[in-house]
Amino acid sequence: MIERSWQNWAGNQHAYPSYRAEPSSVDELRVVLQAAVDQSRSVRCVGAGHSFTPIAVTDGVQINLDSLRGIESVVRADDGSARVTVLAGTRLRELTALLWDLGLAMTNLGDIDEQSVAGAISTGTHGTGARFGGIATQVHAIELMTADGQPVRCSRDENVELFSAARIGLGALGVITRVTLDCVPAFALRAVEEPSTLRGTLDGLDETVAGVDHFEFYWFPHTDRVLTKRNTRLPGETALRPLGKVRSYIDDELLSNTVFEGLNRMVTRAPALIPRLNAVSARALSAREYTDRSYRVFASSRTVKFVEMEYAVPASEIGWVLREVDRWLERSALSIAFPVEVRFAAADDIWLSTAYGRPTAYIAVHQYHRRDHREYFGAVEAVCRSVGGRPHWGKLHSLGSAELRGSYEHFDDFVRIRSSLDPTQLFGSNYLGHLLS
Repeated sequence: MIERSWQNWAGNQHAYPSYRAEPSSVDELRVVLQAAVDQSRSVRCVGAGHSFTPIAVTDGVQINLDSLRGIESVVRADDGSARVTVLAGTRLRELTALLWDLGLAMTNLGDIDEQSVAGAISTGTHGTGARFGGIATQVHAIELMTADGQPVRCSRDENVELFSAARIGLGALGVITRVTLDCVPAFALRAVEEPSTLRGTLDGLDETVAGVDHFEFYWFPHTDRVLTKRNTRLPGETALRPLGKVRSYIDDELLSNTVFEGLNRMVTRAPALIPRLNAVSARALSAREYTDRSYRVFASSRTVKFVEMEYAVPASEIGWVLREVDRWLERSALSIAFPVEVRFAAADDIWLSTAYGRPTAYIAVHQYHRRDHREYFGAVEAVCRSVGGRPHWGKLHSLGSAELRGSYEHFDDFVRIRSSLDPTQLFGSNYLGHLLS
């Protein structure tokens, strides 16, 4: 075990664990947990560090799952789907490429694919599409190692209560070692991206969300301009027409990352320029259409560092929420350079899922890592909470157990399962105490 400090991707969370372990097998993991028990040290797991909260922070033992990765088994069905068992530290980017070579795909993905499988499901990572749930809804079974060092398996048919809790378990129930995913036959996506107006997008939103497989849009604050993205599912054998290397570099690397980083550095010193720059940027966007492997279309490269808050609100309320945020910005002295991201998801039955029991819209707000996010995030949070919004578990928010308990029907059931599996809170932390006490 190696003693060293840790920080997350955004650089807003730091930990100074007593030890940082990277077991390469389940047996090694058991030894690490037993040592932590013997030394009365708490344990937290970490994957890619793409959570913005202190969820992986500990002064005890921090376990990196990067050496537990790869596909272990594939069980195919007659309809071309398959159940694929993967080790918990497998990164989504690695997994989706391997699945394509097997003629398979994940049903849906988020717009970042750096996360580990365990981290993505534990914090409720999701993509967009009114007929599709988050990544945790694609899980058929989970194996985790509990505080006593024993492996426990749960699935839709086995240890069902634990399964309802563990699919979004916040790392509070044990260390996930294996995940079995319900995968579908490989498919392509036709992406159509084009500028529009916020007013026009909201006026036809219900029909668009219902009629497009995967719809999302980005609103440029201080303007009426948005960028819409419509992704349509196509058979895997569809002829691919990906973006050319030059267009892809200019749009996705040069403009979206390199130039955007430079602009954010500039407006950090001169925020009064932001409304004008947003208007220019939004009008400079050009439409584009391409067809590629599904996982390549879902995910985007992100190198500009930011912090993020995201709230899940009832889908019927998203128009009102956006208009209220717009009105707040008009009254405020703040200027916001990052676009506001809006996505959609189907209702699900996972106890701590932000989409539990209701069709959901997500509003994600970002702030450049060198700027203060607190006033902006606080205002948006207040608007979202007024319509029963639930915060993303891996992104910044101000809520504790008192507020969260009222948002989740099975909150106390989750706490009960946690107490039965980890009575001494080996997998606890100050942050989890704030969330789950």
